[in-house]
Amino acid sequence: MNVLLISQCNKNALKQTRRVLDQFAERRGDRTWQTPITQAGLDTLRKLLRKTARKNTSVACHWIRGHDHSELLWVVGDAVQFNLNGAVPTNTTARDILRRQDENDWHNGEDILLLTAMAALLHDLGKACDAFQQRLKGKLEGRNLYRHEWVSLRLFQAFVGSDDDATWLARLAEGNYQEQDWVKGVERDGLDNATSAVFSELPPLAAALGWLVLSHHRLPLKPPEKDGDTERRWGRGKAPLQAEQLGGLFASIHAEWNEIPETQDPKRIAPYWQFSGGLPLNTSRWRERATKLARRLQARLETNRHWLESHYVMHLARLSLMLADHHYSSLEDLQHRVRGEPNYPLIANTVRKTGKPNQPLDEHILGVEKHAAAIARALPSIDSHLPRLARHKGFRKRSSHPRFRWQDKAFDLAQSLRERSQRQGFFGINMASTGCGKTLANGRIMYALADPQQGARFSIALGLRTLTLQTGQALRERLHLGEDELAVRVGGSANKTLFEHYEQEAEASGSASQQALIEEDAHVVFDGNFDNHPVLRRLNNEPGTRALIAAPILVCTVDHLVPATESTRGGRQIVPMLRLMSSDLVLDEIDDFDINDLPALTRLVNWAGLLGSRVLLSSATLPPALVEGLYEAYRSGRKAFQRHRGEPGLAVDICCAWFDEHDRQHENCASSEAFKATHQAFAKRRLERLATSPVRRRGEILALPALGKRPEEIRPAVAALLREHALALHQQHHSVDPHTSKRVSFGLMRMANIDPLVDVARALFQQGAPEGARIHLCVYHSRHPLVMRSEIERRLDKTLQRAELERVFQQPDIRRLLDSSEENDHLFIVLGSPVTEVGRDHDYDWAIVEPSSMRSIIQLAGRVRRHREQACEAPNILLLETNLKDLERPGEPAFHKPGFETNTTWRLKNHSLNTLLTPDEYQVIDARPRVLARETLHATESLVDLEHERLYQLMIEQPTEPLTKKEIRLGKQPKPPPLGAYSWHVMPQLHLTGVLIQRDPFRQQLEPEITLALLPDEGGETWTLHRVDDGARRGEKLYVPVEESLLVRVDLTKEQGERIQAWGASDYLTALADLAEDLDISLDRAARTFGTVTASARNQRWGYHPVLGFWRSK
Repeated sequence: MNVLLISQCNKNALKQTRRVLDQFAERRGDRTWQTPITQAGLDTLRKLLRKTARKNTSVACHWIRGHDHSELLWVVGDAVQFNLNGAVPTNTTARDILRRQDENDWHNGEDILLLTAMAALLHDLGKACDAFQQRLKGKLEGRNLYRHEWVSLRLFQAFVGSDDDATWLARLAEGNYQEQDWVKGVERDGLDNATSAVFSELPPLAAALGWLVLSHHRLPLKPPEKDGDTERRWGRGKAPLQAEQLGGLFASIHAEWNEIPETQDPKRIAPYWQFSGGLPLNTSRWRERATKLARRLQARLETNRHWLESHYVMHLARLSLMLADHHYSSLEDLQHRVRGEPNYPLIANTVRKTGKPNQPLDEHILGVEKHAAAIARALPSIDSHLPRLARHKGFRKRSSHPRFRWQDKAFDLAQSLRERSQRQGFFGINMASTGCGKTLANGRIMYALADPQQGARFSIALGLRTLTLQTGQALRERLHLGEDELAVRVGGSANKTLFEHYEQEAEASGSASQQALIEEDAHVVFDGNFDNHPVLRRLNNEPGTRALIAAPILVCTVDHLVPATESTRGGRQIVPMLRLMSSDLVLDEIDDFDINDLPALTRLVNWAGLLGSRVLLSSATLPPALVEGLYEAYRSGRKAFQRHRGEPGLAVDICCAWFDEHDRQHENCASSEAFKATHQAFAKRRLERLATSPVRRRGEILALPALGKRPEEIRPAVAALLREHALALHQQHHSVDPHTSKRVSFGLMRMANIDPLVDVARALFQQGAPEGARIHLCVYHSRHPLVMRSEIERRLDKTLQRAELERVFQQPDIRRLLDSSEENDHLFIVLGSPVTEVGRDHDYDWAIVEPSSMRSIIQLAGRVRRHREQACEAPNILLLETNLKDLERPGEPAFHKPGFETNTTWRLKNHSLNTLLTPDEYQVIDARPRVLARETLHATESLVDLEHERLYQLMIEQPTEPLTKKEIRLGKQPKPPPLGAYSWHVMPQLHLTGVLIQRDPFRQQLEPEITLALLPDEGGETWTLHRVDDGARRGEKLYVPVEESLLVRVDLTKEQGERIQAWGASDYLTALADLAEDLDISLDRAARTFGTVTASARNQRWGYHPVLGFWRSK
């Protein structure tokens, strides 16, 4: 390819880019280069330019495609120097001819700036207390009894006193105050007999500033209840919350919401309320800044009287303050800091490495105020400084395969909604069936919604790490995008390393087809300019931050985005908030999350609406209550966004769209009722089409005879039953090996919990297979060491990609197993936990399912005949009549962990699928039971209704019970609706505390966990089990031997019957040695990274075998 490179760099950036470009191309002028180059060479050139880019860097690359045609490929650095086609302006002027500032839609930008700057002047006044100063000098150790932000808040409360906002602002503006006005009336928690709840006393503006001061490190959390002699710690323990408490919750905040003191000793508490060194407000520069800001705030008092009710203003002000505080505190070089009073005695912080004083307190406060104002002022322009993806042919290309043509119609509809979605917001639902290409369709829809001139930015968030890696890799390969254009973030570096290693191992691409691929998906990347933007520049040194914000397309686990609402301490919400502000959001397979995670996901969708994102939900099995609840959360957020950023007077009327492989539809929905009606109509049409589709999965309930009463009796009996029916299914659903004419089938046995699964696996190994048949058994669950689990998944991925049925017989390991045995029937069986249901693109011939929920049955059915469209006549999925929990613990909840049943409220009357499911719900297994609920639900009598009812109660706001005449006469208030996922956007001021995050955290750990590692000896001949503990230093890991105390080793060869063998897993040390050699690392380092597994800390003994993984041993 022939390229033309044009540099519009200035100063030292011009010298630097010339040095780089001269190595790759010949000059055609002072700022122009031309050369033929390969795609690999061009990628390397771009990486070098990006690596050395400064704020004055600006280089455009044009692809010369013929005599009369060139195409802009990318711009590195400041894209403002070029127009959208890569042309350079003839002349420039500093005059605002286009009056672009008039188009700023930030109606409350001034409020955000002033609140941020004033709060910055107040935020660390509490550091002047004697206790904090002693701590920085090393004279005080242990936890704070009262944190500095609470002391700052009390000082500000004392200054405000009983004044209204106008009065205290006037005193501040006129400088009519002394230090005693702040100190004399301060309420001293822990010392005074009675102290007030701060926010019940402060007027609106003062309360808003007070909240910013209090929350600039951590959100207020409800203190845990006293539990005997157990020490109470902030953010830990149970803090019960009732709906009736929510109304006055914010006004009741007291000191323990910020920190729980470990003692009530007055001598230890007194230094927190003594200010021997005075306060920074005595300095002339502090008073000067306070006066200016107070005067500007006086002008805003009339326009806004409900500061705390504005989610948008308050949280962006908090973001600006926290980012400024974090950034300025990290500065050690005086060159980049402001000047304070000479020899000011009070300290704000110390140098982390040496412990020596770093910043004086007066300078720190002034510096944070300056930076906070700069950040708040620059927020409106952040979007224009971030990279975007434009003119990408891969997204626009029409589908050639008939099965994927629906994507073209979806793209066209999204394109037609582009301007409307920008103005009104967008809430989309993609319900296309499994195997229809939803992943690419989602990207095409979001690309079509974006302005083609500016380019697209969107995030695809998923629940599973492995699925996230697969999705990212699939999009990169399909669309030919680099790491800087499509970033993949999964959180677990070891998972990502293994995935990339196996991907590279599998790659075998030649260079002959490379040129065609370049031409096929040529696109433009506008790089943006991190170094030249006040917000982005302050984030540049944070590890991992740049990739999370900068990439035009981000594929990540949802864990990277939920901190936008879930972070109660530190500044972990800053980066995901900026990502949501600057890109659209796809939530893929959202219904696969545990029901306890849905409140957090509801908060995320609400925040996406609040920050201006367009949202697309994607899953074939979206239940109506989940969709309607998330719509209402989005609508609530979008309503707030439009109040602050939208067209004045424009009513909230969300642009909604529905897509599947048969149809697409759009509608403006101003209310939940309008959305519900349209969604139900679309779902009904989808059900009608599903009913007429070829049946690929037929189900049958497997009646269970009396199997015993104790687990030791039940589990071997279940194994025998599974073996018997697996052989029967094999007879009906097998393929014939073209080389040997042997009959081969691939089956899945799904079990709900790992420990019973291992017992059943051991029983199957003992029982073996009958003559003429051979069973190849793979035991697959999450309690394998990482290297073993990845090895199993890699083999299954290679084997179970069965779009071409004959291909599996060409796999070397399958070929070897078939050729090395005499039996005519070969059953390749995966005995797996719920990890088999989602995230794997596997195609089985048949399945036997231990039921947990209708959702899991439908998801697992999606793995049967996944890549084959032909109809199935005989049942290929058997459902056990009930599960092992019901057999082993009758009378207790059975469809529970995993499942939707609970101990009390949501209890099923019985646990037999014969009564819990109707024939049409299991005889043909597809998405229909999930997509539409019955009009009348019987949650205690139906597995399907139980799921719908639980989701409805959680996601949809329930009407309040009307008061009786007597209650009205007594002046009683109606009871608020019970707490649910909707409480976040329904209850006012809850967003100012962390109580709902505290009550319903994302991915809550129900029991403590430990990490175990299998470390080899020096010779690599054997291994021993170690527990991994955190060391004293940050990032340090200690490996404690626990072989004798925790481990029970099992020799499977002594238990193994005839004609059965392990499949999918190899010896642990062999797998580890192969990986270490491939990655060129030591065996010990490989074990410490990839030989780990997470397990319950409560269990006393663990059994282990490389084939079986870890299980609880008795």
